[in-house]
Amino acid sequence: MSELVDVIVVGAGAAGLTAARALTAAGREVVVLEARDRVGGRTLNVEVPDSDSYVEAGGMWVGPGQDRVLGLVRELGFTTFPTHDEGANISDFGGRVRRYQGRIPPLGPLALADIGVAQLMLDRSARRIPLHAPWTAPHARDLDSQTFETWLRKHLRTPTGRAFFRLVTQAVWCAEPEDMSALWAQFYIHSGGGLDSLINTTGGAQQDRVVGGTQRLSITMAEELGERVILRAPVTEIDWRDNKVRVRAGRRQWRARHAVVAVPPPLAHRIRFTPDLPAERAQLLQRLPMGWTIKVNAVYDESFWRAQGLSGQANSDRRALGTVFDAGPPGAGPGVLVGFLEATHAQTAARLSPKARRDAVLDDLAAYFGPKARNPVHYFEQDWASEPFSRGCYGAFATPSTLTRFGPELRRPTGPLHWAGTETATRWAGYIDGAIESGHRAAREILTLR
Repeated sequence: MSELVDVIVVGAGAAGLTAARALTAAGREVVVLEARDRVGGRTLNVEVPDSDSYVEAGGMWVGPGQDRVLGLVRELGFTTFPTHDEGANISDFGGRVRRYQGRIPPLGPLALADIGVAQLMLDRSARRIPLHAPWTAPHARDLDSQTFETWLRKHLRTPTGRAFFRLVTQAVWCAEPEDMSALWAQFYIHSGGGLDSLINTTGGAQQDRVVGGTQRLSITMAEELGERVILRAPVTEIDWRDNKVRVRAGRRQWRARHAVVAVPPPLAHRIRFTPDLPAERAQLLQRLPMGWTIKVNAVYDESFWRAQGLSGQANSDRRALGTVFDAGPPGAGPGVLVGFLEATHAQTAARLSPKARRDAVLDDLAAYFGPKARNPVHYFEQDWASEPFSRGCYGAFATPSTLTRFGPELRRPTGPLHWAGTETATRWAGYIDGAIESGHRAAREILTLR
């Protein structure tokens, strides 16, 4: 027997839950099918044993200009607190470890000039990319036919400048610059308000955190939806014949007039569709791989680095743990350093045993912050590429020639199927804010149909 609803939502991350919430508010009967035993997608709170604290193993930041997620925070009754950003940062570039203030490490006058000119050109070019249709930019075909690495090599003159932008690419996309289209990189930069906005803490995308953790947003939305959210229900088949939808998850089936598919592109590609998806939609899904990050949280009795005048932020062009932040809770509580093994560093680290990987991470933390960093009281890691219902993080990115050939399929409905997910957003693609945008858009598409 099939259960009848108006709309089936596949995926209970921020995008799917936003769509379900909007549709329910408009009077539609909705069911949300989630493969995991939890909601929240690529956001995840992890409790610290023997304490009232938690760490965030997934997406954790919100920042200025992210009006949708900040609006949701207020609507659901949550508050934010600033990421710790006081004190000196640590730079390990070119084999030299230095303390510095500001957003860019002290890399020498030639390298800094090189970086400044390249960023000016990158931001200027990115602003000319139409957010709703980047493939229509006058220079779209030229940008899309080259990798971001090719673009960087054309516009940077110093090895240090290139190393800096490689670190930025790993930190922002969890990918290498040779992996992605230069058009996608510039669209993404424009989508997030410029490169400074993407990489800065205060004034940027890492400025604030949600009290209680960002997963609480999804948990609260799911609580509102109640029994409409069904966990441990991985969707394996979607039949969309005759402009209707039948969805199978395990032994259960649901029927509806519409479905919202709100899972990462590689996971959508694994679902069996009847009839097959149109060739252009299928080709698009094959060309949107996920980034790769292993996120680590090291918990200490106290934030000892703050007493040393350090912010807890560190970066390096040679260490596997290339980016680190202070991730301590608001007010009194344990000290937390959060670090990221990204792109090829994540791939290499994933081949190690858990002990060897932990030792390598703690070696890097000790190199940044001293021997105390080698002895956390708790250590957590989350390899998002090995997580079966994500297969990567932070989001998907477009390989060369994807947008100009298949970009119009990103948001275009396929009959009764509507596509959501942060990768389909026009603003803050790749972020929680972009996921919320996509959920609202998918809901509007359905509600405007008679």
